[in-house]
Amino acid sequence: MSHTDSISDMLTRIRNAVRATHETVEIPASKLKTNIAEVLKKEGYINSYEVVESSPLRKNIKINLKYGPRGEKLISGIKKVSSPGLRVYVKAQESPRVYGGLGISIISTSKGLMTDRQARKEGCGGELLCQVW
Repeated sequence: MSHTDSISDMLTRIRNAVRATHETVEIPASKLKTNIAEVLKKEGYINSYEVVESSPLRKNIKINLKYGPRGEKLISGIKKVSSPGLRVYVKAQESPRVYGGLGISIISTSKGLMTDRQARKEGCGGELLCQVW
């Protein structure tokens, strides 16, 4: 499984868990997916995450999902943009605003993963991995 497919898998698991209003969701761990979880946490879409050992050789990322005070979903949509067959790259100032700035794009830059807002501020472009709103 290539790393971009595993990102799709991660996003699908989060999307399904939120739809079913689960408290947590576990995803096979990788450095990139841990970084995505970190961005989601910083941006307030999830409560927390931790890397847990599912077996001696495998680690999972356990994500604690976050809902509003009345149980409303904070992630109403999450979608993959770049794919193995069609990679999408953006220049710093071209990173698209998601829902007029209400959502975020996660961009893989030379300085690591960051939101479209950070990428514009830092002036770096990169691969547009996914969008969350």
